[in-house]
Amino acid sequence: MSEPYNVLFLCTGNSARSIIAEATLNRIGAGKFKAYSAGSHPKGAVHPYTLQLLKNLNYDTSFARSKDWEEFAVPGAPEMNFVFTVCDNAANESCPVWPGQPMTAHWGVPDPADAEGTDAEKHLAFAEAYRMLNNRISMFISLPMSMVDKLALQKRLDEIGRNLPKAG
Repeated sequence: MSEPYNVLFLCTGNSARSIIAEATLNRIGAGKFKAYSAGSHPKGAVHPYTLQLLKNLNYDTSFARSKDWEEFAVPGAPEMNFVFTVCDNAANESCPVWPGQPMTAHWGVPDPADAEGTDAEKHLAFAEAYRMLNNRISMFISLPMSMVDKLALQKRLDEIGRNLPKAG
């Protein structure tokens, strides 16, 4: 494939997890993947802790904005090869029909924006969401997509979301 695979990360608010996933895949999958993110009910702003986390990890955050998934379901929008939901809410909502029938999987991650406690505990929740997404994305980009049939790839994508080992 000469062009990169387009990947859309969906969640409800598009303020934390899906933004983190978009940034991560665009960095570590550069050239092979082009990531996007959106929400079913976007907050309208990226969570400040998301921006702080990404900046601390030397990500360019100029791309980051909270947007509706309808932006990617209109004529002329990039055709998605993969659509991943990263929160429980988006996985249970009805999604638009995506042109080209992209492969989909649910990679649920607890919402760090819902974390309670001290600032340190809240920042830790964002770091944990990043760790989980970074691990899943690293496994995803290492899959031999040109050599794996579509059903086997779908099974593996689902397994990545279900069976990621917990940090010990």
